[in-house]
Amino acid sequence: MTVLYIDADACPVKAEAERVATRNKVPMKLVCNGGLRPPANPLVELVIVAEGADEADKWIADNAGPGDVVVTSDMPLAARCVENGARVLRHNGEQLTQANIGAQLAMRDLMADIRAADPFTQGSGKGFTKADRSRFLDALEGEIRGAQKDT
Repeated sequence: MTVLYIDADACPVKAEAERVATRNKVPMKLVCNGGLRPPANPLVELVIVAEGADEADKWIADNAGPGDVVVTSDMPLAARCVENGARVLRHNGEQLTQANIGAQLAMRDLMADIRAADPFTQGSGKGFTKADRSRFLDALEGEIRGAQKDT
């Protein structure tokens, strides 16, 4: 059975993911350290993990596998989930796979090094747009349907 896992602490597309999960009758798990209101939707479960760095990521990586879909922008978590056989999407709809996760991890590390060398270096400044939200909805729909065929 396909399960949709959401790295929920800073996820801007929780509501959109819930709509897609409900439409496809897929259980969804919002995984976080707390601070979220329990959802009324019976298909959506709020999983609160222990406080601590990366506890939600560890929980998702330990539970997601083939036939599941994970939504995260955390590259180390994405890499672990891809390795475990799960389908992974970023919040902007970008699919993360064996073919591109290495480059994503390298870019993450490079940017961390640049920020460490020059603390005044700013991020890209690119905000989350309606186009990103729309791309995410389309991509999630496709990933869930693909994952359901896999199981």
